[in-house]
Amino acid sequence: MTHAERMQQDREQVERWLRQCFAGREPHGDIYDAMEYSLLAGGKRLRPILLLETCRMCGGDAEAVLPFACAVEMLHTYSLIHDDLPCMDNDDLRRGRPTNHKVYGEATAVLAGDGLLTACFETMLEAQVDLPAERIVAAAGCLARAAGARGMVGGQVLDMAGEGHALALAEVEELQQLKTGALISAAAEMGCILAGGSEDQRAAVRRYAQKLGLAFQIQDDILDVEGDETLMGKPLGSDQENEKTTFVTLKGVETCRELVAKLTQEAMEALSAFPDPSFLCWLAESLVGRKN
Repeated sequence: MTHAERMQQDREQVERWLRQCFAGREPHGDIYDAMEYSLLAGGKRLRPILLLETCRMCGGDAEAVLPFACAVEMLHTYSLIHDDLPCMDNDDLRRGRPTNHKVYGEATAVLAGDGLLTACFETMLEAQVDLPAERIVAAAGCLARAAGARGMVGGQVLDMAGEGHALALAEVEELQQLKTGALISAAAEMGCILAGGSEDQRAAVRRYAQKLGLAFQIQDDILDVEGDETLMGKPLGSDQENEKTTFVTLKGVETCRELVAKLTQEAMEALSAFPDPSFLCWLAESLVGRKN
């Protein structure tokens, strides 16, 4: 099986699991419809795939940790719903269709995000898996730290505060390390934790994911300037419209391309001690030239 085929297989497993995760729940208004509207809208599923494949690389059972991978996607989706709200980025499109609040209203969109956030931890802590309890708790703790004020939420605060202000490179790096990088890093580290990886392995995986996350964000900044709106599934130029300082603002497109290549190489080098890091190295390289 090629790496591309394996990634497609992982993505299909994630999609199947997500489609049945809320089946049979007693409906409360249209909250589950709103949650599933965004959760099942597609996307790269990068974070769950990272968790599954890092677990596999560290000698764990990727099939067994599927609920944890899907929980990370729930949390990521909640962040997108809230990020699109009028009080945040005020976006009309996400993944090629109207954003959650455009379909269900602002109040329901807020609650759909809240529902997915809490369902994420419910999913991890109720997972029927043959894993030591301490690994499950450690994985949940890792995700909680990455998602909160010390991570993704903190990054969103910095992002909003930076609108209309010129930021220094160090400030943009901190913002993106928290807003985008923290969850990508947590997904990979959780895979290592659930596989029973050592502290040295966790540190190596964190280095890989931090470099990958930064490269991913810089590529996003490039695409916001010169991407294809149809492929992106959302309007381009939102950073400029919201007067946000980005890596492209500070460095220019060509230097940013060089940075993406450099960070990708450093990400791959971080995994050199693992017996077979080929998939994760291939994944990092595949994201360099992505169009969405």
